[in-house]
Amino acid sequence: MIRDDQELQVTQQRMAYFQGLLAQLRVTARPEEFLSVAGGYRAEIERMQAEVLDYLTKHAGEPFSPVAHAAT
Repeated sequence: MIRDDQELQVTQQRMAYFQGLLAQLRVTARPEEFLSVAGGYRAEIERMQAEVLDYLTKHAGEPFSPVAHAAT
């Protein structure tokens, strides 16, 4: 869960890093291994994206309160 703008920035950087890894894997991984390797990165990117959206859709003046997400 993201609590402040610094954590937001770190999460966004981490997402960009994982997206870069996926882009590289699309080219370098063998087709038979790609889906199993890419799936973990995709799940982590989706989890982080949900956290980013939760943080960005709360007004800066609202008190911090963690939001639990159901697995999709």
